[in-house]
Amino acid sequence: MMDGPSQQVMQNGVMAGKANNNNNNEESKTNLIVNYLPQHTSQEEMRSLFGKFGEIESCKLVKDKITGQSLGYGFVNYMKPADASKALTMLNGLRLASKMIKVSYARPSSQAIKDANLYISGIPKNYKQEDLDKLFAPYGHIITSRLLYDQDSSTTGRSRGVGFVRFDKRVEAERAIEALHDKAPEQGSDPLIVKFANNPSQNFHKVLQQAYMTCMSPQRQRVMPIGSVGPMRHMPPCFRWQHLSDKMQGLLGKILPKNSMYSPMTMAQQHSCNDVLNSMNLQAMTNNGNGWCLFVYNLPAESEESLLWQLFGPFGAVNNVKVVRDFNTNKCKGFGFVTMPKYEDAHRAIEALNGYCLGQRTLQVSFKKAKNE
Repeated sequence: MMDGPSQQVMQNGVMAGKANNNNNNEESKTNLIVNYLPQHTSQEEMRSLFGKFGEIESCKLVKDKITGQSLGYGFVNYMKPADASKALTMLNGLRLASKMIKVSYARPSSQAIKDANLYISGIPKNYKQEDLDKLFAPYGHIITSRLLYDQDSSTTGRSRGVGFVRFDKRVEAERAIEALHDKAPEQGSDPLIVKFANNPSQNFHKVLQQAYMTCMSPQRQRVMPIGSVGPMRHMPPCFRWQHLSDKMQGLLGKILPKNSMYSPMTMAQQHSCNDVLNSMNLQAMTNNGNGWCLFVYNLPAESEESLLWQLFGPFGAVNNVKVVRDFNTNKCKGFGFVTMPKYEDAHRAIEALNGYCLGQRTLQVSFKKAKNE
């Protein structure tokens, strides 16, 4: 259950710990991040294990602030770089209980390495992971990359045309955007969309304005595909403005009559509008103290919590999951909740999984609305 944070740290390249506040290259070589720790491992046991290789300046097992439970990862900061190197060599891949721990150098916190994560869509469906890496490698050092595949990819071998690449530095990501955005790659006929993954510091008004422009101008969809991953297969052919919230009615009422219809909208554009409309209430997009809560709808009746971990884990840390069950049958009632500590990860999960086909069902994923809505 606690694999989520370690997946977030490794798969998204975010070395989030600050056990060492030093930022120069030599001192950063003393600070290790340890992933995939068994949940029962204590901080004392962690210190004892790593203490065999040299004097430790600090050791921190990261825990849930509310429950106090281990999140499955931690940081060990040695006094000497040589000791850290020895520990990394000897302990990386060590099996503890049922887990194989991952030990690597923690990246120091600095502005240069922040916001270096890219979202890419329009990737040729026949691309493999190595093709994605080859495409972006000329622009900098790739920390991690991920190409999303359909559920039946084992038989089709085709991707969803969506992926993520995290560079070591933001300037490298900027180079990739400049070189690849709106250009067709080799073996592809459609231009790529390459942009920075959204983050919570974005001005909400700006997000709303972008979504509005996406709805009004089909030509803008290729530039600003907010939430456009995974088409909604059950949307009506026409989009009735009478179904919008009162708040959005006020915003658009001067342009379109309340009951008018605007047909030339792509499914992806309808999806984009609905995503933002569902989050119109700012409280609905506010961190509840334990993370960002996502609502997952149209789950199969046989769904277990493990399914949600498998679906959302690849996008980042997952604090907890809950499948809502029928009291009498103990079967899933068709929906559940997932809490993720980082907005960026939650937003990526929504983009990738909303509209995702799970068996014969199409998932609907969105931020959980506020209780008073």
